[in-house]
Amino acid sequence: MVTVNLGMVHYVIDHIYGAFVHRTKISPPFFSRGWGGPKLDLLERMIKQLFPEVEGQNWPPNLIRPMWKTVWETRTACLREGVFQTPCDDELMAALPPESRTARVAWLVPKDVPPQKMACVVHLAGTGDHTYDRRLRLGGPLLKHNIATMVLESPFYGQRRPFLQRGAKLLCVSDLLLLGRATIEESRSLLHWLDFEVGFGKMGVCGLSMGGVHAAMVGSLHPTPVATLPFLSPHSAVVAFCEGILQYGTAWEALRDELVSQKAAMTLEEVRERMRNVLSLTDVTRFPIPKNPNAVILVAATDDGYIPKHSVLELQKAWPGSEVRWVTGGHVSSFILHNGEFRRAIVDGLDRLEWKES
Repeated sequence: MVTVNLGMVHYVIDHIYGAFVHRTKISPPFFSRGWGGPKLDLLERMIKQLFPEVEGQNWPPNLIRPMWKTVWETRTACLREGVFQTPCDDELMAALPPESRTARVAWLVPKDVPPQKMACVVHLAGTGDHTYDRRLRLGGPLLKHNIATMVLESPFYGQRRPFLQRGAKLLCVSDLLLLGRATIEESRSLLHWLDFEVGFGKMGVCGLSMGGVHAAMVGSLHPTPVATLPFLSPHSAVVAFCEGILQYGTAWEALRDELVSQKAAMTLEEVRERMRNVLSLTDVTRFPIPKNPNAVILVAATDDGYIPKHSVLELQKAWPGSEVRWVTGGHVSSFILHNGEFRRAIVDGLDRLEWKES
């Protein structure tokens, strides 16, 4: 009898998928145009402003006024799509590509339920998630729990993708930081709008992979308790690009060539160390503990080729009271097979919050 190690199977699936997506010439690698020049220095400074010592800065965020259109409605639910100008300040707005300056959202809401008796969760995009569809499918069954779903289209993705960018492969390292900073600002503004303009009784923020890192940052910085739900997510982008499978889809030679043109010769390991230093700005363990850490539920995969276990446990350790739930699988298979566990985490995280006083 042949015994099959299912964990190894899931891990191998991640590597096969990664080899097809990241080691072939189907699309250019990440950061094929280098570090991003002056934009990188600007963004390093701006992202440092999100750290704990300035936790209360920029609250409330800039007011947004989404313009809505109804896509469809039934007797029990309604789907709307909205647009608003990204609430980033002038300096950050100028750094964004023109295509990314208008934010787009989809909003799936139960009908005939007062907002104060409902919850709403903002769903953030993982790497390569250019459309609303997957996240709306994740949120759809939650309608029966009176949970609305707000799906934000990320800068650099979907209709917000820069003209020269192919697929999800960002052109510069600065684009990754810019995407994250803009996503955080837009998400905070959406939560503020949902709270003060609409009046939801509970709120949350979730995301898968890269979206989970951003969700953790948003939940950390929110001034009141929100359910914070990172799925299949590292504690830092350092893990994704320097340890996990994405390292094989990164243009290390192009990054080295740019540095060599400015300095003396460098080894690839020195280039990787420079990347670690830059991406350390995304380390969520350096962010404040959320106001209700018991409403933080991380869902992680046992055999994830993209996100090692130690990274998930580092965030749990940094946020005492948070919970980790393990699903059997790799990054790719869990993304496909475990939506039920993601939904259960959303419901349970929201249940751990008090209803807002009306």
